[in-house]
Amino acid sequence: MKVGDILRKKTARVATVRMNETVAIAAQLMRANDISALVVKDVVRTEGNTAVGMFTERDVVRAIAANGAAGANLKVSQLISVQQLVSCSSNDTLEHARHLMNRNQIRHLPVIDNYSLIGVVSISDISTAFDEAARAEARPVPA
Repeated sequence: MKVGDILRKKTARVATVRMNETVAIAAQLMRANDISALVVKDVVRTEGNTAVGMFTERDVVRAIAANGAAGANLKVSQLISVQQLVSCSSNDTLEHARHLMNRNQIRHLPVIDNYSLIGVVSISDISTAFDEAARAEARPVPA
């Protein structure tokens, strides 16, 4: 199974946040969309679908734990490392995506095809796909 198979079952909309937004804005976006991660886009260099990082609930917790309430006013750019964006393509296998997540200790992976952001897969998406495949395999074949 490929990453693109998961994306076809998900909504096409990808929740994003600009690097110059605050932690508070990012947290509100995650809450409003009932998600735990946002793709970060660089407002200075591009207006397209180019991802430069991921911002997660873990980042919110780190900001508040380290800075108290003032952490909510930090910029997203202060908490992500744009040099370390880990991504995959829609043609990658789920095994490869899971390997990237495990190796990098992340739970969300932006999917980039031809330099354009087309979606995000989570470890939960991958786990669900493996579970569904296992159930389908276990079903008896009608005689």
